[in-house]
Amino acid sequence: MSELLDLPLTTLDGGSTTFGALTGGRAALVVNVASRCGLTPQYTKLEALHEEFSARGFTVIGFPSNQFNGQEPGTAAEIAEFCSATYGVTFPMSDKVDVNGDGRDPIYVELTQKADTSGAAGDVQWNFEKFLVAADGSVVGRYRPATEPDAAEIRVDIESLLG
Repeated sequence: MSELLDLPLTTLDGGSTTFGALTGGRAALVVNVASRCGLTPQYTKLEALHEEFSARGFTVIGFPSNQFNGQEPGTAAEIAEFCSATYGVTFPMSDKVDVNGDGRDPIYVELTQKADTSGAAGDVQWNFEKFLVAADGSVVGRYRPATEPDAAEIRVDIESLLG
């Protein structure tokens, strides 16, 4: 699965890196985020997870996307300001990406091959769909948008990765 780790991405501040460099060799919860969605308050729980587990080798990574009813229309600077000022977000974020369709970011090409617990893979359903990625780049979990970031199944899966 090192292919996922080698994929390039642009950070929200315009820097060029790879998925693996952004995770820094840690397990990661990857989430497509949006600032104007009914699920946007999930940022609070995502930041709490990031803070709770980061010292143990875990990070959250946000991937802003404007593909669902235009709910992430802002510029990179506007997104960064909103996330920081409103939710105190400190976890890394990519530049805005497409998570579905012909222009799907290569990272999401890899992620969306993972099936959820009901066996469904493919397109991201909505903002705040979550993928758990092990430090080696293997995608080990997929959680649909309505699943809260601190849901028992996500916490158990994170704990199992961190030992």
